[in-house]
Amino acid sequence: MIKKTILGLLAIGLLAVSCSSDDDSNTPTNADLTLDLQGLESLGSDFVYEGWIIVDGQPVSTGTFSNVVFPQTFSVSAAQLSSATKFVLSIEPAVDPDPAPAATKILAGDFLGNSANVNSNNTLVDSGSTLTSLADATGKYILATPTDMDDTNEASGVWFLDNSAPPAVAGLNLPTLAAGWKYEGWVVFDGTPISTGAFSSAESADDNAASSVFKGDSGNGPGYPGEDYLQNAPAGLTFPTDLKGRTVVISVEPYPDNSTAPFTLKPLAHVVPAAAMNHTVIDMGDGPVETITGSVTRN
Repeated sequence: MIKKTILGLLAIGLLAVSCSSDDDSNTPTNADLTLDLQGLESLGSDFVYEGWIIVDGQPVSTGTFSNVVFPQTFSVSAAQLSSATKFVLSIEPAVDPDPAPAATKILAGDFLGNSANVNSNNTLVDSGSTLTSLADATGKYILATPTDMDDTNEASGVWFLDNSAPPAVAGLNLPTLAAGWKYEGWVVFDGTPISTGAFSSAESADDNAASSVFKGDSGNGPGYPGEDYLQNAPAGLTFPTDLKGRTVVISVEPYPDNSTAPFTLKPLAHVVPAAAMNHTVIDMGDGPVETITGSVTRN
């Protein structure tokens, strides 16, 4: 009788272990992360987007993508996904030897339950900036060509400064950008955007102030972003020209940037009025894309 009892207990124990093993084997190791984002554009062949979840303060990759049609779903470790507190989207080299996220982070948002609302202002704007959103940006510019000695072509240059009261001051009031991003000015000529130069601060000249092929031969211009379109015009255009009726744009660009076209983020834009006067301040308006948004869902 005792032997039968012992054998019965052993059988129950083996059955319990077997059931426990079956339960463990049926527990999914991966879960779905779905991205539904608005406003992203193709990065070309040299760069990709990469998603990251923050788990215990550390970034964990959720995968890369180039296609910007959404929603898209990625398979991620279920344990890590359930513990994630934040989602971040970065721009990475297509061939990337560094396993860590790049500085160029375009979207981020904290998980609240099983979803996170993500926004570009959470990543692009430096935490110490006095302006917290690209929607807060304002701009002024003048028409002038200070890089040559010819007064007959003043409508062929645009400079982002305010000379309404001496001395001239910066014409752009922009949030300070986080690492991995720069501003860039543009003038759109019959559908073709031509850069005025990239810059980090509206208080100083842009990066190509001394090297621009379009400017005149008498100097680099004032110490603010801008450009004179006086020579070496691209095919199909003629410089000097008249910027009246052209669209002036300020964009936010990834840095480094592999594209000669403006990035999707354009916080400021303005069509130069037909009656615009040279050397006179003109106010810019809101651009077509001030933020990129979306949602991230874990299942």
